[in-house]
Amino acid sequence: MRDFLPEDVRRREHVIVVIKRVYERYGFEPLETPAVENLETLLGKYGDEGNQLIYKILKRGEGEASGEADLALRYDLTVPLARVVAHHHAKLPRLFKRYQIQPVWRADRPARGRFREFYQCDVDALGSTSPVIEAELCAAVADAMVELGFAEFSIRLNHRQLLTSMLNASGITETLHGAALVALDKEDKIGVDGVRQELAQRGVLPESARSLFAAIGALRDRAPVSGLDETGVAALANLDAIETMAKGTQAEARLRRDPSLARGLSYYTGAIMEVNVADLAGSLGGGGRYDNLVGMFSGQQIPACGFSLGLERILVVMSERGMFPASLATTPADVMVAVFDAAGLPHAMRVAGQMREAGLRVLVYPDADKIGKQIKYADGRGIPFVALLGADEIAKGDVTVKNLAAQSQQTHSQSAAGAAILEALKNRG
Repeated sequence: MRDFLPEDVRRREHVIVVIKRVYERYGFEPLETPAVENLETLLGKYGDEGNQLIYKILKRGEGEASGEADLALRYDLTVPLARVVAHHHAKLPRLFKRYQIQPVWRADRPARGRFREFYQCDVDALGSTSPVIEAELCAAVADAMVELGFAEFSIRLNHRQLLTSMLNASGITETLHGAALVALDKEDKIGVDGVRQELAQRGVLPESARSLFAAIGALRDRAPVSGLDETGVAALANLDAIETMAKGTQAEARLRRDPSLARGLSYYTGAIMEVNVADLAGSLGGGGRYDNLVGMFSGQQIPACGFSLGLERILVVMSERGMFPASLATTPADVMVAVFDAAGLPHAMRVAGQMREAGLRVLVYPDADKIGKQIKYADGRGIPFVALLGADEIAKGDVTVKNLAAQSQQTHSQSAAGAAILEALKNRG
């Protein structure tokens, strides 16, 4: 869990603004949920490993002595969304498209780009089983990545029912499916040999592992796979439909079938997706279809599909690769108003107000320090202009504007100074 200094916040806000803008272009609406959920709402939705990472909150008041927990910090944004849809179903449209950008908490071991408190940027659509939903989610994510400056990235695509069909065809018993999927999902991190070893450790027989990898290889080559049941065949058809619907979007050239993609969350029921960037281990986000999750809360099956971008990892990568725009503000103000004595402070406040009305970000230096000290402060903060208000300027209704980079200055009427500074800022680029 971290503090964010001004530069960090500006960069975060830049990324969030871009992602929001893209999501809203696709008709998604904003939603927010509380940081705290009932513990029973979260337990059992993320698999055994996920359950261990939930931040539990002990009972309070009379129940404190019990040492039991009844609440928990939000683990992700998808389960709270399912709860909201179940509780407010009558108020929501049949097709509900929402985005949500809020922090979540996991009792995880911190690592590079992995934190205990972090933001997720979720986009979900509920109420339709059409492959248009998956295609639009992939297109929206692709648009967001492009607008953030990413060029070399792919969106890996697979299907949980196809995985189940392959596991069955390989002779892996249903009781081992969860463990096998957890191992398989690590292929991009530990390689095929590493997955084989982990499968063996989890109880999968060598011949079953060989059969599974043979099926994965065939699917990567778009070759027929023997032994798939009807569910597996239907899953393949669904993937074909998603790719067809994505034609003409930013996602079309970036979709990659990856039959080893599993994603660890247990609530996925259909297509699953993950976005990966060239020369970067791990993903920047992922998602999939979860048609049964809302029914856990309402008893009514509502189809749903979503994608989540990991804000923290995006920020780390963009910082390391110098991807933030040069125009991104790095200073607290465009101009600082300085005075020669305390009597000038009321005038400084009035001039600052005029400049703000003109569209400038203005900082008033609050103390009548030596002018050299005030200018040094502005220069140290990267503020490009200083507005000087001495007795002569105040008497004449003027202001002297000093350009710190050019080491030049001009005097303007106080009413015209704002426009002059805006023009000078524009000329600086």
